[in-house]
Amino acid sequence: MNFPFKRLAIATLVLSSLSAFSMPANANITAQQSATLVKTFADTSVSDFRQFLASVAKSDLAKSANLGPAISAFQGNKTLSAEQQNEIHRLLGIYARVKYGKAATETLRELVEIPTYRKDGVAQHENPEFLKIADKIKNLAEGFNLNFRNVDNRVYEISLDGSGDEVVGIHAHADVVPVTPENWVLKDGTKLDPFKVTLIGDRMYGRGTEDDKNAIVVALYAMKIIKEEKLPLARDFKLLVDTTEETTGDAIPYYFERNPTPNYNLALDGSYPVVIAEKGYGTVMANFPRRAAQGKGAQVTALTGGMATNQIPSTSVATFVADKPAELAASLLKAGTDYAKANGSNFEVTSAVVDNAVKLTFTGVSAHSSEPESGVNPVARMLDFIHGLDGKVALKHNHITDAARYAADNWGLDYLGKNLGIGFSDAFMGPLTASLTYVGMDEKVFKLAVNLRVPVGKPTEVLKTEITDKLAAWTRKSKVAVAFDFSIDEPMYRNPEGEWVKALLAVATENLGMEHTFGTSAGATSVHDLPNGVQFGLAMPNLKYTGHNDNEFKTVEQFLLDLQIVTEMMGRIGQLPKL
Repeated sequence: MNFPFKRLAIATLVLSSLSAFSMPANANITAQQSATLVKTFADTSVSDFRQFLASVAKSDLAKSANLGPAISAFQGNKTLSAEQQNEIHRLLGIYARVKYGKAATETLRELVEIPTYRKDGVAQHENPEFLKIADKIKNLAEGFNLNFRNVDNRVYEISLDGSGDEVVGIHAHADVVPVTPENWVLKDGTKLDPFKVTLIGDRMYGRGTEDDKNAIVVALYAMKIIKEEKLPLARDFKLLVDTTEETTGDAIPYYFERNPTPNYNLALDGSYPVVIAEKGYGTVMANFPRRAAQGKGAQVTALTGGMATNQIPSTSVATFVADKPAELAASLLKAGTDYAKANGSNFEVTSAVVDNAVKLTFTGVSAHSSEPESGVNPVARMLDFIHGLDGKVALKHNHITDAARYAADNWGLDYLGKNLGIGFSDAFMGPLTASLTYVGMDEKVFKLAVNLRVPVGKPTEVLKTEITDKLAAWTRKSKVAVAFDFSIDEPMYRNPEGEWVKALLAVATENLGMEHTFGTSAGATSVHDLPNGVQFGLAMPNLKYTGHNDNEFKTVEQFLLDLQIVTEMMGRIGQLPKL
């Protein structure tokens, strides 16, 4: 059911008062003053925005920041200057966290409890967990008096109507990467449930708290506030909740084959303040046919790694079988410990006999594959170690040792493509990265993926040709049976022009106390190929990104700041006479 949004006679903000300006006007409220207002009104009951403003007007801070004229003009339904508009929108964001911070936090808990990761053999749009989260988001949206459409369970569309023809798309996603539950343990031994939000200190642990259910929540509440406060909008907003962002990526294209593309597109799935460039996403998948082990010694029968190509895991476990497992376990532990000492001593090695087999575990530091420098990749180290075992521990050779040889010769422990000779860098976007991530095996093949993040500076087809030729030469020389699949997307690079990106940059940098410059990202989002597509948060670029990691978390303070910032942004972008 549609709920048409009408511009009421008692308009709270006056659009006609704004004219185009080369630089956005500032809000005369600093990040520190915003924090003071939040603290002042944190335990205060507020009924609506106007009542909140009346309370703010009486505060000492309103006097020191000279907020009286803006609040008075707003309350009197008078024309506001550009600066006053921005001050009101800043206060709207603060109101959002004061009024709805606790409710939004509870909503995040509810969404995290729905385990929306890909299940083998089940199409995402038929997965019962996605049917469940679709119903949850529908109930929230309709409870907020917003329009909801479920587009064949691929994309959930929540819309807020304005008076113009333009549409701003806000992009988030409901799917999450898989988890290895036993790895969700804090350093003090505390065990976490990945699909329950666990609050420890200021951290909310849980899969999706950072990537990307937090974005769904803050966008929904921002739309709710604008709707219930009857703020007039010069354009429509559509929140598009993707269901395949972490996997096939086919849901958004499916949606746009059947629906118009928004004029402007903001991904709440990256970094602050405004990211105008994204590296291209690539995969080199090596497929090794399973073959009977040859030679004498122990045999590697299994190997674990990342469960998705964009996920560097915290552990890699190799399973060995031998006539004397206890002796093998001791030999592998010694060799592994020596290997760790020779390669940085920044990962742990353990060995144990389990059911007459030896489990060798390398424990590193999990990371998003777009930031390999923030982790310690146990997959790369395990494969390199296995390849170097000859002469130390006798091994039979099979498809897994073939993969280890391939990994060690072509990729090694380096994540910049130097071993293969394909590395290059862009001054703004940074270097190409190449990370050994996904490991999979079935009855026919052992799969090993390298995840690429590619900046501008080299044509994609040239890079593909380089990789193809170098790996073909290695295959001929090594005589290892392997088949390769390649995919590399073009990097995204936007020209940051227009009032909308200036406003986005002002909102983020003023609230977060950041440098007023555009950013770049190694992570690709659903706006990568869309018109006027940029990232607008929700991660801080100077902190390690916890999405795709074990023990993923979002701090309460940052989540509430996101709610504040996104609400201000939607109000401000919605009011601009020209983007």
